[in-house]
Amino acid sequence: MKSFKSPGRHGYAVEISPFLPSTIACASSQYYGIAGCGTLLVLEQREADVSLVRNFDWNDGLFDVTWSENNEHVLVTGGGDGSLQIWDTANPQGLLQVLKGHTQEVYSVDWSQTRGETLVVSGSWDHTAKVWDPERCQLVNSLQGHEGVIYSTIWSPHIPACFASASGDGTLRVWDVKAGSCRLAVPAHRAEILSCDWCKYDQNVLVTGSVDCSLRVWDLRNVRHPLAQMMGHSYAIRRFCPFYKTVLASCSYDFTVRFWDYSKNQTLLEMLEHHSEFLLISVNPHCTAWSVDLTSPLMSICCSKQSSAERWCALFVECVQGISHVQYQSTQLIEMWAAVLRGAGPV
Repeated sequence: MKSFKSPGRHGYAVEISPFLPSTIACASSQYYGIAGCGTLLVLEQREADVSLVRNFDWNDGLFDVTWSENNEHVLVTGGGDGSLQIWDTANPQGLLQVLKGHTQEVYSVDWSQTRGETLVVSGSWDHTAKVWDPERCQLVNSLQGHEGVIYSTIWSPHIPACFASASGDGTLRVWDVKAGSCRLAVPAHRAEILSCDWCKYDQNVLVTGSVDCSLRVWDLRNVRHPLAQMMGHSYAIRRFCPFYKTVLASCSYDFTVRFWDYSKNQTLLEMLEHHSEFLLISVNPHCTAWSVDLTSPLMSICCSKQSSAERWCALFVECVQGISHVQYQSTQLIEMWAAVLRGAGPV
């Protein structure tokens, strides 16, 4: 088992590089982001261990991180002081630029995945979503409409200049950056929505995860009723990821990760329990190897297939008594899902 420890840091987000599947970025904070500074950790998964490649400090907590789609060394983080930070891991100083515009914590950042545009979207506790040009370091647009904290902003992998946002006001919104307006507002839940994401296989499908313990699947062509609903968590769903057609995974404050297939009558496929909180789960669509990321102030996990051997492994980032502890090990559950994705196992 490989491990890495970082004292006094609580992980909030972890992303695998779209260029280098063995490279991982982790946004972390002291004291759960309530006070103190934040640190961007860049880790490398090696044959024998998980090692620290770079670490860069910021004067406030860091809550999210996204890799550039154009440069393997560049990342963007969102901070508790309302700013975005652009980092260059090849530069010993690290920090390239600070983008200021939000008046409260930046809780979500995402780099556009569609070709022909280089944009970053951020979502904040100030109820606004902002779109930035990271190359010119300029604000492109500030979008208002939500009446609560924005917890999640994510670009469509299909439609240029289009992103979705999820908010504490219970709505899912789809935005057109070129028009500078909200194209669709869906009253998706009667409680706070903590996460949203696009289906990578259908440009019309979005999924939301809420404090009401449910996941709901939405077809944007008809939003009067959800396409599907998945119940089972006993506490709020913090994050989830759609990673294979109608199959997705969710993580909750009930300390479980659950695997679902909303095309089936029995939607729950599998449950994984853990003694720490799961707060984030996402999929990196650009790695040739399938990958899943989970994170929280207490625990993070990345899963990826090793090209040198047909094995699936997990990277855990857990804070125990104030120390971020990264563990790297193979898991039976991930191997089962590897077989599913290869078409060799049951769904």
